Amino acid sequence: MPDPLRLIEETVAAVLDPDQVTARLTPGGATTLADGLPGTALLLAVVSDGDTALIDAADRHWNAAARLVTGTKPDGIYAGPGGLAASLIHGSAHLPDHRRRHDALGRAAAWLSARAQGLAEHQATRQRAGRPGTLWGIYDTMKGLAGIGRTLLAAAQLGLPEAGPGLTAALTTLTGMITTTDDAGRPGWWVRAEDHVLAVPGTLPRSGSTGTGAAHGIAGPLSLLALAHEAGNCLAGQEKAIATAAHWLLDWAAPGPSWPPYISGNDLAQPPDAERLAATAGRRDAWCYGTPGIAAALHHSGRVLADPALTALARRSLDTLARRPPATWDTTGPGLCHGSAGVLSVATRLNHRPLAAAAARHTTETFHEAGPAAGFLTGRAGAALALINHCRPTGRHVPWDGLLVLT
Repeated sequence: MPDPLRLIEETVAAVLDPDQVTARLTPGGATTLADGLPGTALLLAVVSDGDTALIDAADRHWNAAARLVTGTKPDGIYAGPGGLAASLIHGSAHLPDHRRRHDALGRAAAWLSARAQGLAEHQATRQRAGRPGTLWGIYDTMKGLAGIGRTLLAAAQLGLPEAGPGLTAALTTLTGMITTTDDAGRPGWWVRAEDHVLAVPGTLPRSGSTGTGAAHGIAGPLSLLALAHEAGNCLAGQEKAIATAAHWLLDWAAPGPSWPPYISGNDLAQPPDAERLAATAGRRDAWCYGTPGIAAALHHSGRVLADPALTALARRSLDTLARRPPATWDTTGPGLCHGSAGVLSVATRLNHRPLAAAAARHTTETFHEAGPAAGFLTGRAGAALALINHCRPTGRHVPWDGLLVLT
C-alpha cells in the first residue's frame, strides 16, 4: 500500500505552481472548489505549518483565483467569489496571524454575509408570494445557505464582525424552512422537480423530492444548525428545527440503516415504507449523498439535543458501512465529494476507527485514480486533506472540513 504521507508530499509538490493547476482547466473550472485554485490554496495553507514558502504559494493561488473570479456570478461556496472567500477563511485559520490577509478576510466575510442576506430575502419573498416548495439553491451546502452559513460561522470564530448579519440570516432562514410544512404536509425543503437544477430533466419524480444528503439535502442545513448551536449561536426555534430534521431522517431511514438520496413527493404522502426506501435508486455511501454525511448530521444533532437515539443511529449506520469491503461502496474514486476520502473524513471526525482504517487504505490505494484533477471536492487536494486529518490531525479551532459541515 502506498505511504499516505508520501502521497500528501507529492500532491503538495505538484500543485505549488498555480499555472500548472489551471493549465487543464477552463477559467470557470479554475475558480471552483471541485477542481480549481480555492482547493489547492486551502491544501497549501493547511500543510504550511508556518513554512514561509508554502504560505507564499497559498497566497499565489488566492491571488490567481481573485483575478479569475472578477465579474463572475455568485455560486454559493462552490465557485466564483464565494469559493475563493470560503477557501480564504478556512485556510487562514491555519496561518500565523501576521500572515493572514486581514483586509481580504473582512471583505470575504462581508461578501458572504451579503449573499446570505440576499438568499434569505429571496426565500422570504417566495413565502410571501405563496410559491410552492423551496429552491434547492436556497439551502444547499455547496450553493446555498448551509455552506455559506458554515463559512460565516468560521469567520465569526476568527473574530470577523462582518460575518454576523449573514450568519443570523442563514440560521433564521434554515430554521424557518425546517419548521414549516405546506398544505400537503410536505417539509419545508421539498423541491419541485422543475426547480431542482442538479437533476437531468425526467430523472426526479414529477411529485418533487426532499433531499436527504449532506451536500444537496437536509443533512447539510441540519449540521449547520447543530454546529452553530454548539458554538453558542442559537436562535428562537433552532433546537426545534434540529429535532424536526433529525427525527425526519430517523423516520425515513431504510434498513441498514441507509438513506436514499431523496424522498419523492408521492412517498411523503404515505407512511415510510422500508421496502420502498430500500429500493429507491441513487448513491448511498458517499459524503454528498448517503450514510457518511447523514451520520455526521445525526451525530451533531444527538449531541446538541442530548438524544442518544440519534447518536446511536449515526454509529450503527457507520458500523453497517464498515462491514462492507470498500470495493462494494458506491463511491467514485478517492475524492471527498463522491469518493472514499469523504467516508474517511466522516469516520475520522466521528472516531469510527474501523471505518476510518478501511477508508484510509482504500483512499491511498486508489489515490492516483484522481488523475490530474487537483481540486478539493473531486481531486487530489481533497483526498490529501482527508489523509492529513487521519494521519496527523492539525487540531485547529477552525478546521478545514467545516467546508463539508463535519466540524
